[in-house]
Amino acid sequence: MGLGLLEHARVLIDDPAADARQLRFLSVQLSAALRDAVRVAQARGAGVTAGAE
Repeated sequence: MGLGLLEHARVLIDDPAADARQLRFLSVQLSAALRDAVRVAQARGAGVTAGAE
C-alpha cells in the first residue's frame, strides 16, 4: 500500500490542478501508511518512538 501511495503522491503533487480535498485525502492515507510502518518497526524492536502512538 505504501509504494502505491508514494506513486500517487508524486503524481498528485506534480499536478497543478490538484485541489485541497485531494491533497487532504492523500495526506490522511499517507499518515495511515506511515503509522502502520512505525507500528511494524516498533514490533520488530526498532527504537522508533517520537510521536508514535
